[in-house]
Amino acid sequence: MLQGTGMGAAALTLAACSTGGSGKPEPAKDNSANDPTLTWANWALYLDEDDDGNHPTLDRFVEETGISVDYRVDVDDNNSYYAKVKDQLALGQDIGADTACLTDWMAGRWVRLGYTQEFDDANLPNKKNLEPSLLDVDFDKGRKHTLPWQGGFAGICWNKAKVPQGLRTVSDLWNPALKGRVGVLSEMRDTIGLIMLENGVDISGDFSNDDFSDAIEVFRKQVEVGQIRNIKGNSYIDDLANEDTLAAIVWSGDVTTLNAENGDRWEFAIPEAGGTIWNDNFLIPIGSPRKANAEKLINYYYDPEVAAEVAAWVNYITPVVGAKEAAEAIDPELVENQLIFPNEETLSTVKRFRTLTPAEEQSFGAEFQSVLIGA
Repeated sequence: MLQGTGMGAAALTLAACSTGGSGKPEPAKDNSANDPTLTWANWALYLDEDDDGNHPTLDRFVEETGISVDYRVDVDDNNSYYAKVKDQLALGQDIGADTACLTDWMAGRWVRLGYTQEFDDANLPNKKNLEPSLLDVDFDKGRKHTLPWQGGFAGICWNKAKVPQGLRTVSDLWNPALKGRVGVLSEMRDTIGLIMLENGVDISGDFSNDDFSDAIEVFRKQVEVGQIRNIKGNSYIDDLANEDTLAAIVWSGDVTTLNAENGDRWEFAIPEAGGTIWNDNFLIPIGSPRKANAEKLINYYYDPEVAAEVAAWVNYITPVVGAKEAAEAIDPELVENQLIFPNEETLSTVKRFRTLTPAEEQSFGAEFQSVLIGA
């Protein structure tokens, strides 16, 4: 199961919570003017794609700017990606990515440790299109180091043919009929967050250590009895496609893409007790020598028409103001899609896992990892 998370015991320890030394690395000298290239590290199923495997919006960026882009699906989960690059980041070295998209809490860690470069807003005129509620986040006030790529929900899904009765709650995943055919995410805040919500805990509020530990014990029991088959990052989609798992804790947009590519076989739902909501964020690693190129890419994806085209394919929440109107021109039904443009009713069913203190991040992470190591 550790292999499925992309993390061994050593990597888990590395990923727990590094606070680093007092000194922070210096940003690399920008060589964008002499090097019209960049590398983008992202998650699977997270950029528009045509039938030939091309990315239409990215191809247009290359044509318009002359900057060639090496697009890599390198992020399976936040911890495993961080474990691979943390030593280079601490030394201020190039990690082989000029921009990467990481979830709020991990992006916040990089900002805190000095592992990101500060944006030049003159290169980001489309930053004005950022959804105002996402501007002053606690981990990056004013968005000087990060900008949201997409947002989404964590919820539950099931194979409609094999689980015809469907699922309504996280507890439904523990049905003995599903023993050994359940998958959960290696992202702690989503898997444990959903269990905490099922336990009646407000994950956005001032919950206690005991509240967290109670959810860990539910998780531990389901692993130990063999109810849970796999604990994975984005590679969980393969387990659903080949039916190793018939029900799972998942990310919202992936299910739409899975259905489009493999037949309409799965259903997604926010559990009755609530789901989680999050954003993945563009950032520029401290050692990137192509900062201005990366800023051009980020600015391009904050054009409402481009953002709408991406959202229509990935089915995640776009952070770009004006994208809704642009999406209506693509397909009027898109504006009713609650995975892209959630209304207040949908948003009332989800919670954002509150920002943890460094001490909580370390202790809670260790509890979660203890289950993974024992799996």
